[in-house]
Amino acid sequence: MLLRVRVTLPDRPGALGQVARTLGVAGADIVQVVVLERLGGRAVDDFTVVWPGASRVDRLLAGLAAIPGVQVDGVWRAIGAPTTGGQDAELLAQVAANPADGLATLVDAVPGLLAADWAAAAVVPADWAARSGSGPRPTEGNGTGGGEPAVAYASWRAPVPLVLPEVTPLRARSMDGPVGTRYAVAPFGRAGLVLMLTRVDDEGLPAAAFHVTEVDRIAQLVRAAAVILGDRLDLVTAPPAVAQS
Repeated sequence: MLLRVRVTLPDRPGALGQVARTLGVAGADIVQVVVLERLGGRAVDDFTVVWPGASRVDRLLAGLAAIPGVQVDGVWRAIGAPTTGGQDAELLAQVAANPADGLATLVDAVPGLLAADWAAAAVVPADWAARSGSGPRPTEGNGTGGGEPAVAYASWRAPVPLVLPEVTPLRARSMDGPVGTRYAVAPFGRAGLVLMLTRVDDEGLPAAAFHVTEVDRIAQLVRAAAVILGDRLDLVTAPPAVAQS
């Protein structure tokens, strides 16, 4: 299986090689390394690795923890193959080629680009946070009646009912939800529409929070999609509820 391993390590010669060697000794086959941050003598790197399904991840975590100055920020399952340069532009080209399905195309694709479990586009009333109190609440499935958030579109792994964190006032940011849940949200700037990505801990694998560079990437994709789709976004609503027989 594919795993994403995020580590904070000293930004000095040899540190990256030491982490790579430790991953190899533990049985991980590295297929991609992405540097997320280099600041103040520290670096944050994401490793995408092929990990033997029968092996215990504890051995991997123990090996990394034994390296002086290295901190494991998260280990989680990667959905699909690691992305390469140009994927964001290709996605936006697909949105532009078929704007009628542009929002669905964006929501379905971003989990793979950002190593998330699922994504959703929700319509959020501007004053929802002030009225809803603390804590996440299930979204309505049949529009924004009653002033509640409504799911316009969700990717195939999204839970039902979908629980939306307090996202107003709308701005691009990462946040923690219930135990083991990490969110990233970015507004489209149209009609209270917001894109939400989620990572969830799975089988003892602690997913990492969305890094600031990932949030920036999400925000850029959302802003570009908003320009492409324009007034179409003002017409986005949740699908009508299915009548129960």
